[in-house]
Amino acid sequence: MPDKPETPFDSIEGAYEYVSLLCQALEESRTSVQEDIAKAHEIGATRRLDALKLVTYKLDRLEDHLFASRRLLNDLRTLRRLLLEERRGEPDETNVEDDE
Repeated sequence: MPDKPETPFDSIEGAYEYVSLLCQALEESRTSVQEDIAKAHEIGATRRLDALKLVTYKLDRLEDHLFASRRLLNDLRTLRRLLLEERRGEPDETNVEDDE
């Protein structure tokens, strides 16, 4: 594995940051869709309003998945830190000499 990540998914931290950016983009999209819903409601465009409500539903589902992914990535980061710290604190068994 290369020392320097080349893509956002070469490390857990990179994937976590990428998913966080997707969450931000989703929030911006949600704001835009809410504005479109208000406009469609004002002009009485019922088919457009129905479609926008479906978009809102799909954004809600996507948000659920992104938040779950972010939690999982955070758990993995925490577990990796825990495991690496434990390894640093333990003596290397392959280099321990017997006193017998």
